[in-house]
Amino acid sequence: MIQSVQKVIKIGSSVGVTVPAKELKRQRIFVGDEVEITVRPFRASINDNIEVIKAAKDILAEYKEDFVNLANR
Repeated sequence: MIQSVQKVIKIGSSVGVTVPAKELKRQRIFVGDEVEITVRPFRASINDNIEVIKAAKDILAEYKEDFVNLANR
């Protein structure tokens, strides 16, 4: 199974998405093969954002003095 987030791009008068070449190779999928796809809009999870914010706050707290020194340069 290949799971990735891709942008919808314009292809002529249609739109489409690309599949990363290394994933195709890993799955042994070739031009002309039939594949099953599921399409849904990507929405970042609130929980993911909370984890990122917590990690950033931890880093800022740990290196506060260093960031202050850099800001004062």
